[in-house]
Amino acid sequence: MNKSQIIKEAKKVLKIEIESVKTLSSSFNQSFYNVVKTIFETKGRIVVTGIGKSGHVANKISATLSSTGTPSQFVHPTEASHGDLGSITNSDCILAISNSGQSNELYDVINYAKRFNIPLLSISSNKKGLLYLKSDHAILFKKPIEACPLNLAPTSSTTMALIIGDAIGISLLKLRGFQKSHFSKFHPGGNLGKDLVKLTDVMHGKNELPLVNENTLMSKALLVMTNKSFGCVGVINNSKNLIGIITDGDLRRNMNKNIINKKASEVMTKKPKVVKEDTLVGEALNLMNSIKITSLFVCANTKPVGIVHVHDLLRLSS
Repeated sequence: MNKSQIIKEAKKVLKIEIESVKTLSSSFNQSFYNVVKTIFETKGRIVVTGIGKSGHVANKISATLSSTGTPSQFVHPTEASHGDLGSITNSDCILAISNSGQSNELYDVINYAKRFNIPLLSISSNKKGLLYLKSDHAILFKKPIEACPLNLAPTSSTTMALIIGDAIGISLLKLRGFQKSHFSKFHPGGNLGKDLVKLTDVMHGKNELPLVNENTLMSKALLVMTNKSFGCVGVINNSKNLIGIITDGDLRRNMNKNIINKKASEVMTKKPKVVKEDTLVGEALNLMNSIKITSLFVCANTKPVGIVHVHDLLRLSS
């Protein structure tokens, strides 16, 4: 195959899988609701299982559930038959994934669920398969044409199962009221975890704040700005509320021989952009990039309690 043929084949795969995915709307019905409801009401863990390519999909779905507030674990069906069934308790439920619904490796899991009255949920494309017939609640998707030219290698079917799993996970996330801040508990490592750290954990505190009163002369304000090294100075009123900010840009705009005799309130930019204490690092970085600033005051109501510099946040996220 030459370059153009390879690209053509890739686009063909994309088209086939998109057409398969479009049929999924019919799978989001009462059965889908029943599966989500059962998982939501489960007191224990969601045991996700599958063999072959479906096993890889099951592993990913389990990871998605765990990271979004639904405790889950993947159990390999072959290992389950050799002792790992003991990890499944009466307070758990099982979510089994199989395109054919007839995988022999799942039979022991199915029997175990029925024997001990453990809720059995499934995702498959075969209404006549044993998995579908034995499930308490089953999500059925239309058997697709695989992107494989032999119509054998799981491609479209695994994509469809994965999307269904994502839909289950996101539905549960919203049911649980899962918020951005909750991610930091489950993603302490990597860039995602770092971006989800709150500013209160990284900001420079009150003793380091570059602040002057609104009536302070610029001769003194410039010294504070230089000594604190944030490239700015916050301006507060007598009630300690932040009412303005003076940056390098403000100095350039007001630069003349009389600037040192002016009051801070005459040079400042009024109503500066500030953030709350529970703002996440990722949110702060996004804000600072969007309005092109390098320092940001953290306020409790209108009173400054901290400050962050973009370099601090970039080091944390690198």
